[in-house]
Amino acid sequence: MKRYADLLADALQRVREIQPWDLRERLVGGPPPLVLDVREPAEFVGARIPGSINVPRGVLEQACEWDYDETVPALAGNRARPIVIVCRSGNRSVLAADVMQAMGFADVVSLRTGVRGWNDFEQPLVDGAGRAVDGDEAERLLAPRLRADQRRPPA
Repeated sequence: MKRYADLLADALQRVREIQPWDLRERLVGGPPPLVLDVREPAEFVGARIPGSINVPRGVLEQACEWDYDETVPALAGNRARPIVIVCRSGNRSVLAADVMQAMGFADVVSLRTGVRGWNDFEQPLVDGAGRAVDGDEAERLLAPRLRADQRRPPA
């Protein structure tokens, strides 16, 4: 049986990752890549990379294809466009990049450390209305929220 960590390790054999400073360089030099945020909508509204689009991981495959309720033309019609996939910490984005590569997307990478790392690198974040999000506020919004009942029971 594979666990989440196993799925990530397996996907990382096929997926390239970039660091926040690499993304910053890509955004300012030449045509920018599409920044695809695969977090849930409530996460995206709280703090996101300016210019990114939101397609939750749960509907990604449909968003990448024509003729579905979830179709996103910027994805379905651009399999050759450079895409940087982001999430909160860099895990969901690895799995999303792996799926998109399997679906024929030619230039897909995952942002290692995710939006949390982008914030740690002191790069700009905005909220759902496009207002700047303070780094400390973003850190609070992006912090893990593991409840006691989600922890492994004692052996």
